[in-house]
Amino acid sequence: MFETTNIILAIHYFARLINMFILIRVIFSWLRINPYSMFGQFIYGVTEPILSPVRNMIHQVFKYQGMLDFSPIVGMILVNMVSSFVISLLR
Repeated sequence: MFETTNIILAIHYFARLINMFILIRVIFSWLRINPYSMFGQFIYGVTEPILSPVRNMIHQVFKYQGMLDFSPIVGMILVNMVSSFVISLLR
């Protein structure tokens, strides 16, 4: 029904979309955009399930309590690693 190349492209574009949402969330935090707007709630709702476990891991494993939040960087790297792994399994 679905060709493997279409599935690989869908996974690739989905990972890029998630990374774009994470980047938009970072820009929201810089510009102090209202996170309670409809678009803000959507962005936070999509990215929080990815960033929250990463943030907790950073705090527990590395004991980092600083001002900078490294979870978006680590989250984007993990999304890329998982999508690359799934794509390599499909090939």
